Amino acid sequence: DGGPFAAPRCAACLARPYAFARARAACVYDEASRGLILKLKHGDHQPFAPLFARWISRSAAPLLETADAVVPVPLHRFRLLSRRFNQAAEISRPLARDAGLEYLPDALIRRTHTTSQGGKSARGRRLNVRKAFAVSAEGRRRIKGRRILLVDDVLTTGATAEACARALLEAGARAVDLAVVARVRTAREIPT
Repeated sequence: DGGPFAAPRCAACLARPYAFARARAACVYDEASRGLILKLKHGDHQPFAPLFARWISRSAAPLLETADAVVPVPLHRFRLLSRRFNQAAEISRPLARDAGLEYLPDALIRRTHTTSQGGKSARGRRLNVRKAFAVSAEGRRRIKGRRILLVDDVLTTGATAEACARALLEAGARAVDLAVVARVRTAREIPT
């Protein structure tokens, strides 16, 4: 399988398993990847999105092979207005197209405007997004009984991905896997 998530589950994951079944990251969030990711996330450098989609297509190949559809982690409309685009959607679109999978950008919605996850503890992050996501009526019909590949830019504590996966599963998805550009190794590397 390879990639940063290829190792057996750690003790924390075994003690508190995630709702998503499998996860893959293209790289570790560090000095080498941080600048590129933040340029996409906050700097409106959308040309990085297809590059990140290619990275994910390699690291998450086993997940793509079994996925039925690709769903990006959504932004709340207020954050979307300030950023002008959803970085997860920009990565997901070419990823789904190149893999020949259905792209469902509006299946999952962020129903509450949450504060930034930056600087929050793992518990604080979980509480911040616990009820933030829902599946749209059309999304419910399109995900029912299907294996969904959820896509985001960075995995820190897994709170956002967990909340999204739970919403998708409660709406009838058969399973949810997660693919991200980068994963954070320690609390010191938490992105803002």
